[in-house]
Amino acid sequence: MAQLVNKAKNFVADKLASVKKPEAEVKDVSFKGVTRQFATFHSTVAIANPYDHDIPIGKISYSLKSAKREIASGVIRDPGSIVANKSTNLEVPVNIPYDVLLSLAKDVGKDWDIDYELHLGFSMHLPIVGHFTLPLTNAGEIKLPTLSDIF
Repeated sequence: MAQLVNKAKNFVADKLASVKKPEAEVKDVSFKGVTRQFATFHSTVAIANPYDHDIPIGKISYSLKSAKREIASGVIRDPGSIVANKSTNLEVPVNIPYDVLLSLAKDVGKDWDIDYELHLGFSMHLPIVGHFTLPLTNAGEIKLPTLSDIF
């Protein structure tokens, strides 16, 4: 009996491992604007849906790191759905307080950009698979605007 249960577990595990899952890719991370409290950066993420029906995203969690420390993190709840059999572009805004940006002055002063590492997690509920978090990491540099760009 135990052998039959183990064979059934292995069969189900193999089938679940071969189920297609959504794939994501960071298309762009850029500076978008400033307010009195913070600077806003946006990342554009393309998520491909291999299924015949829309997949609602429960939440997006994000963490932005620079100079080996976290400078912004948060959760975006209920950001929308991934369209069936297509790629959907999602905007993930990240607000960074000015005092944090000022603490990165050494990095910014060298080349007027911020070296970053962005960690994203897209939580969704997939048929058969259940709760699934699609992890995504991207690293690069964000060019900061000059004063002439702002004014």
